[in-house]
Amino acid sequence: MTSEIAPHLLAWYDRHHRSLPWRVTPADRAAGVVNDPYAVWLSEIMLQQTTVKAVRPYYERFLERWPTVTELASAEDEDVMRLWAGLGYYSRARNLIACARTVAGDHGGRFPETAEGLSKLPGIGPYTAAAIAAIAFDESVAVVDGNVERVFTRLYAIDTPLPKAKTEIKARVSEALPKTRAGDFAQALMDLGATICTPRSPACAICPLLEDCEAGGAGNPEAFPVKPPKKAKPVRVGAAFVAQRPDGAVLLVRRPDKGLLGGMRVVPTTGWTARQDGATGTEAAPFPANWEEKGQVIHVFTHFELRLSVFHALVTSEDKSADAFDTAMDARWSDAADLAGEALPSVMKKALTAALPDALRPRKPGRD
Repeated sequence: MTSEIAPHLLAWYDRHHRSLPWRVTPADRAAGVVNDPYAVWLSEIMLQQTTVKAVRPYYERFLERWPTVTELASAEDEDVMRLWAGLGYYSRARNLIACARTVAGDHGGRFPETAEGLSKLPGIGPYTAAAIAAIAFDESVAVVDGNVERVFTRLYAIDTPLPKAKTEIKARVSEALPKTRAGDFAQALMDLGATICTPRSPACAICPLLEDCEAGGAGNPEAFPVKPPKKAKPVRVGAAFVAQRPDGAVLLVRRPDKGLLGGMRVVPTTGWTARQDGATGTEAAPFPANWEEKGQVIHVFTHFELRLSVFHALVTSEDKSADAFDTAMDARWSDAADLAGEALPSVMKKALTAALPDALRPRKPGRD
């Protein structure tokens, strides 16, 4: 059966592929257009744990701002983080900068053309290396993401729970690889999983692989892939402190490069992490002030839920403790007009909005 998958799938892909800004379509390829490895890499990094719909505007803004990997390599870290803000999983942005500088500095601005070579670059794991190698360079390598796992566990009714089933799935994908068009094959599987072989209510009646699909034939595709029971996410608590000057400027600090939200601008917080709680009261404020509680915000990270108590204080020029904190920490005051454009993670936007409901609304020119 395996050898019959590729022809059916590629024929379907030629007619029904998704139109994506980073993709070279089969028709374009026939006309001589080739994939830009930079565009493929950028899209694959952004698509990690994120939807196509969410990624599209970010991808287009990045490509407009930095059209080549060498231009991205020369960008200021904070400019990249600012444009990334809201896309989440900020370690990807830090790795994006590191990878661009490695490619520009160590590889003459050219990406390695094999999965093995790509996997040695910062932020590129086995899946991403395989995807870039197949799509950008047509290397015959198995590309397995969540969509592909779903398609193949249904094709073969693989009842081994994930993640244990990953080895068998990759072996099956490797067997199915065509001798040519490895990139189109990979993207066809992704499109099939995203548009037809969906997690719920798959459109089996129009699937090009229905005749080969064991789960589809048995009428139980939604039983696959088999997943272990979900573990409840731990809940962590902490506090965020929004300090504001009379002119509307807000105090921001920069988190350490390593760790959660690494390198991002945030309001001062207590020492919560994914593994431990932080203090939740004004006794842990960054400096003495007339702190007023503004409620609680909840943010769900990948591995835990965070509940932040939010406090606000108006800081005057007479408050020398705020000046001392500003000097001691990697801190700065962000003007009210600039706050909406800061590279703030989503949880910090929630905290700011709780303290200052209008703080992140874009200001019209001339507005006081």
